[in-house]
Amino acid sequence: MIQFTQVSKAFGTQQVIQEATFTIHPGERVGVVGPNGAGKSTLFEMLSGNVVPDKGDVSYPSSLRLGYVHQQVHDVPAGISLINYTENALPELNVMHDEMSRLEHALTGATGDEQTRILNRLGNLQTEFEHLGGYELRNRAEATLSGLGFAVSRFDDPFASFSGGWKIRSELARILVSRPDVLLLDEPTNYLDVPAVEWLRDYLKNYPGTLLLISHDRYLLNSLTSVTLEVMGGRVTRYPGNYAQYVQDRESRHDQLIAQKRNLDRRKEQLERFVDRFKAKATKAAQAQSRQKMLDKLEDVDIPQITVKPPRIILPLPPRSGQEVVRLENACYSYDGKTKVLDNVDLHLDRGEKAAFVGLNGMGKTTLLRLIAGQMPLGSGKLVIGHNVTIGYQSQDYAETMDPQRTVYETVRAVSADRSEGELRSMLGGFGFPGDAIEKQVQVLSGGEKVRLALARLLLRPNNFLLLDEPTTHLDIYAREALEDALRNYQGTLCLVSHDITFVRNLATTIFALTPGAVTRFFGNYDYYRQKLAEQDAAEKQQAAVAAAAAAQAKTATLAKAVNSGATSVADPALAAAPTLNRRDRKREEAQVRAFFSKDRRRWEEAVALQEGTITALEEEQNGLYETLAKAEPGTDFEALNKRLTDIKREMDNAAWAWEEASRALDNVLQRQDERLAALGNKD
Repeated sequence: MIQFTQVSKAFGTQQVIQEATFTIHPGERVGVVGPNGAGKSTLFEMLSGNVVPDKGDVSYPSSLRLGYVHQQVHDVPAGISLINYTENALPELNVMHDEMSRLEHALTGATGDEQTRILNRLGNLQTEFEHLGGYELRNRAEATLSGLGFAVSRFDDPFASFSGGWKIRSELARILVSRPDVLLLDEPTNYLDVPAVEWLRDYLKNYPGTLLLISHDRYLLNSLTSVTLEVMGGRVTRYPGNYAQYVQDRESRHDQLIAQKRNLDRRKEQLERFVDRFKAKATKAAQAQSRQKMLDKLEDVDIPQITVKPPRIILPLPPRSGQEVVRLENACYSYDGKTKVLDNVDLHLDRGEKAAFVGLNGMGKTTLLRLIAGQMPLGSGKLVIGHNVTIGYQSQDYAETMDPQRTVYETVRAVSADRSEGELRSMLGGFGFPGDAIEKQVQVLSGGEKVRLALARLLLRPNNFLLLDEPTTHLDIYAREALEDALRNYQGTLCLVSHDITFVRNLATTIFALTPGAVTRFFGNYDYYRQKLAEQDAAEKQQAAVAAAAAAQAKTATLAKAVNSGATSVADPALAAAPTLNRRDRKREEAQVRAFFSKDRRRWEEAVALQEGTITALEEEQNGLYETLAKAEPGTDFEALNKRLTDIKREMDNAAWAWEEASRALDNVLQRQDERLAALGNKD
């Protein structure tokens, strides 16, 4: 159990956490939410021991292993490979491995009590080594790196050769491989693409320990957490449920507090009126004094700030473009002239469409945006921009185009002279620049603040075709929701790349999936795209299962026919009458009989095991589909699920028939073997 008791922490004059008291129980999955700078990461730093509270106590059992994924990478020894760094997640395993090697070497010359002592110690070490996963660490590391998007061909590359984002991915992989008792994840999806986010969600769903997750990703918070800690205004408040439930409960709790305060204020007003009216009258003085005491005891109802949701972002109405906004024909691009990032790509967008590019990092999503924006020339092919199309392109380096000497307000005023000061202040507040923050110069802003300001400046221009590359980076949940609302009401055409699945799900009306050598369009939203992928995967598995079942059935039928007809693979050693055998000769003959039947016996034992495995796999798939039906969500394809259940029933019947045939054939072989052995026994 993790316990925070009256914990306070300030940095300079800023009180970040004030008298926080809460408990995290073993196995809980906790989402930690709140605006940027509220103190979420400070909680993790105090829990991990990197920061000491000014007051209060943070406690948990000393045996608890914590895994903390930072946004910074640790110092890594020069020359170490990616896979070696990742699998070295538990340094204590190296110590144990070295000790086991020493003990195994010492065992060769040990005798008596010393040998017993070494064997006991070696056995304990091997048990602990296995418990910590030492024997499977390399496999876990490879599977985790693959799930997070690393190419197998790069596992042995030097760790130092990877970019900062990929290094942070490897840090995440390393912590996951270590399987700590408590997993602390601070914005784990910042450098992940959509497939990696999906993989991480599936992995964490099966994580058996305690999970604390700081994230602005509503998809992960709603999918994984069952408890929410809100960090806001120095307070830490615990709510039951995931992020969506937290929002509802918080609003409900806020409404209750407002009602309590309204009733309290009314009661105070009544008491004050009575005291003021009768305190000077001798006959009522005692009653007035009593009312004053009641008034003094009444405590104010403290209503915390319900939200830091910024003001609504209103985008300018863009000019109308032609029906066709953009078209690519046989578009190709290569950075080195050899390896094609994009090859013969055909796509088009019509006015008003909102498209998202999804796929693994390195598939060319950002490259495609740059080509459409005209930031890079095509290697070959054709790019057509439609009539009256004005492009607004936001990239991660777009922030560097701003004048460092200008203030935040001057930067946006320069591109929107027709907007009022109030409108601009509202817009800037929506991107995290409230009040006097608009007077800061660009040169003193952090990297994240510059990105937010650049995005605000871009959106203030009346462009009718927006190309946005990871626009939610450095935005908290509230700013993401405000931007999402603005883009949902945007009257132009939108093309975006984002790892925020909820953002994509709520905006995109069409999906372009980038895979090696192809760009495939799905004429629907993100859920439709995932449904089609699941159908394709199920169809491929079904085809493979049908082919395997048919092959096994044919093989079983052929072998059954051969055995039931009495055919054997070698000459029968016991056809001829044999003389009476002595004990030694009989043992030799029995061994020959068993060897004679061993080939057919093994064949049918394998056939039986094959069908048993097939039946088990089909039963597990069937149970999984039943669970899916029981927890069906909107958009579930019931027709596809029911069709698969029907197919599973047919495949199970075929496997059961094949199992019966194989079992019958195995019994036949064993019976014939026993008869031959019995015949040898009668010859004594």
